[in-house]
Amino acid sequence: MLSKRTFVVICAILFWSFQAEAETQKRPNILLCISDDQSYAHTSSNGDPVIKTPGFDRIAREGLRFPLAFCDAPTCGPSRSALLTGQEIWRLEEAGNIHSTLPKKYPTYTELLEQAGYAVGFTGKGWSPGRLAPGGRTINPAGIEYREKTKKPPFGFITNRDYSANFDAFLDEVEEGQPFCFWLGTFEPHRPFESGTGVKSGKDPSKVIVPPIFPDNEIVRNDLLDYMVEIEHFDAMVEDAIASLESKGILDNTIVVVTSDHGMPFPRAKATLYDDGARVPLAIRWPSGITDGGRDVAQPVNLSDLAPTFLKVAGLTVPAQMTAESLVGFFSGESELRQAAFIAMERHDGCRAGGKGYPCRAIRTKDYLYIHNFEPGRWPSGSPDKSVCARNIPFGEIDTSPTKSFMMQNRGQEAVSKLAELAFGMRPRVELYDVHADPHQLNNLAGHPDMTDVQTKMQNALFTHLRNTKDPRVVGGPILWDYYPYYGTILTKGWKVDPQP
Repeated sequence: MLSKRTFVVICAILFWSFQAEAETQKRPNILLCISDDQSYAHTSSNGDPVIKTPGFDRIAREGLRFPLAFCDAPTCGPSRSALLTGQEIWRLEEAGNIHSTLPKKYPTYTELLEQAGYAVGFTGKGWSPGRLAPGGRTINPAGIEYREKTKKPPFGFITNRDYSANFDAFLDEVEEGQPFCFWLGTFEPHRPFESGTGVKSGKDPSKVIVPPIFPDNEIVRNDLLDYMVEIEHFDAMVEDAIASLESKGILDNTIVVVTSDHGMPFPRAKATLYDDGARVPLAIRWPSGITDGGRDVAQPVNLSDLAPTFLKVAGLTVPAQMTAESLVGFFSGESELRQAAFIAMERHDGCRAGGKGYPCRAIRTKDYLYIHNFEPGRWPSGSPDKSVCARNIPFGEIDTSPTKSFMMQNRGQEAVSKLAELAFGMRPRVELYDVHADPHQLNNLAGHPDMTDVQTKMQNALFTHLRNTKDPRVVGGPILWDYYPYYGTILTKGWKVDPQP
């Protein structure tokens, strides 16, 4: 027979055990759905009349939509490095380049959540492209990979990876009551695309909104339709993942984030700091933590802000080295004012002799985009001489596509020449755009007498931030991005990165 004291002790232990379990269960799950190369405009809830994205639309309708969300870098690996670490790319050494590595010394939100008891995994494209070993890592920073589930893709060049089924396989392994963090990253809509899939899917080329950075013709319209088909494939995976959470009764305690790593794989978009390259769709749903769902947060934010957000909602301390800002204040509708988002690029690909990049930094406010190009003497889209490019293609910063080919082949035509120059030509050291009057940034206002005050203000704000966050290009110290190893495909005989001087 138990003594009264023993009984009380046992009851206390059980109480605290149950309470601890309850607290664990209260911690939200996290599902990040991230496409590969999708611009802000290309969801139906963001205004596109052709594309159908019911998955994204539901998350936006029932949660928060961020119409001024920007990637930290318009290139895959660096963007994903910033998202994972909550830091700007200029603070991440090699990870500021694509086809590089993410050094282990930079903690990721996935690692910190796993240490705190979360189950962590990913499917599809996690942190990529690059190599793990040089950075001291043995697994992808996104988590343990789930890739066994496959299915026949609807069209060529769409992977056979069944992203949602792999998410289900992950959920089956999560212990009861254990919170989880999962990264559902599709390879779509990364190029190449199967030509003609848009028309085969019943889409009308005449209804396509052609951005004014491209010629408006049948080739471009069909290229855009093929791109949209791959976005819809991503969105279908989002829908399936939501359905899985709903069937298990855990949707409302899961933070569902839908976004993309950067903009569309077209000229003057991907691998540029303009809005078509850096502005991305972003919606977040979490009924347990977001009040008054269906709101727009019309303030500039970066994808790197997701890392401290995930840590805060999990009840963890945000490491001091994370310079990004949590989005949690927006969840409750707090009056939080964000002045600007910041975007950067170093080496996107091996598109110049000796592995040189195109270093640039930008500040984006509600009204203006200011870009500082540190090496304006270099070809911004890669050299036109394919022999100095690792992958042996001209203007290699721009993915090969029907749109690119048409613009290159018809540069001499009056209707194409100006757009081709904007896509392929040299750029000045300073660029300034009024994003309301000029949403696709075609008219550089830098140096205009009426814009002197705005230009000075934007420049000062950018460089103050770069100094505060210790960008080597501003505060001094070794600048090594041009000399870090390149781990991408090399098709040009003898191509290599120059040794550090």
